[in-house]
Amino acid sequence: MTRARTAYRDGMTSPDHTAADPLRVAADTMRHVRDRCVWTQQISHRDLVPYLIEESAEVIDAVETGTAEDLREELGDLLWQVLFHAEIASRTGAFDLDDVARGLTDKMVRRHPHVFGDAVARTPEEVLVHWNAAKAAEKRERTSVLDGVSEHMPSLALAAKLLGKAASVGVEVDASATTADDESAFGDELLRLVAAGRARGWDAERALRERLRGLTGEVRAVEASP
Repeated sequence: MTRARTAYRDGMTSPDHTAADPLRVAADTMRHVRDRCVWTQQISHRDLVPYLIEESAEVIDAVETGTAEDLREELGDLLWQVLFHAEIASRTGAFDLDDVARGLTDKMVRRHPHVFGDAVARTPEEVLVHWNAAKAAEKRERTSVLDGVSEHMPSLALAAKLLGKAASVGVEVDASATTADDESAFGDELLRLVAAGRARGWDAERALRERLRGLTGEVRAVEASP
């Protein structure tokens, strides 16, 4: 990576906001902090994980309950985490921010052949077909629909993800129990379930994760069957 020294020239100690490329200024600011901040110099990829989780959660809060200004600020904080990881990696020669950006661009072009190629997609469902086909071609080493699904996802998000993966191999879970007729009422039902479990001394998070481990086992058993 050839670094464009747009942010700090001739001994400057603060960013040059008149520079033409604000993203490059942000990347150079990260480099400058890594060079001069003794706390930042000690931080590893693993050390950053709690901050990445926290900043991602704050972006979600801004999307769901905040203002446009809140979202702009929180996206900036999340971008700082990306810049931080890229800067750490660049010091070892593993990769740098340009590598991250190139990899992302190449992936998005491959996964949108209806935008950058000759494929046709007239509905969101057809877009998804192209996306999944491109992803499958990229991940040929994967042997299970569960490969690549992170167990560190929040339990409810993980449940939704695993249900979709399970359905793709014919493992269905009964979805008829709810009486809710909209998302708000469904939220009420979920809260009542947690309250009922709490009244009995049950941990809702643990209960769901244990059930998801069972669902994972069912999926893998189906995949392993002749």
